[in-house]
Amino acid sequence: MKIITDKFTPWAGAVDTYNAIEEANKLEEFDSLIDELYPEGIEETKLNDILWFEPDFILESLGMETDEEE
Repeated sequence: MKIITDKFTPWAGAVDTYNAIEEANKLEEFDSLIDELYPEGIEETKLNDILWFEPDFILESLGMETDEEE
């Protein structure tokens, strides 16, 4: 995953989605998904916004249950 930062740390509403991905041991799959969607890289704020405002898309793409499915 090409992020314009040394280490990505989510903030605000993105934290819950990121933590769910991490707890499910899906960080590598998440990195691959972001690489596929943004082959030229992605800025930190944009990545955070995707985690915050598009959690269902991200979780479904990773084969995880969303809040609606629970």
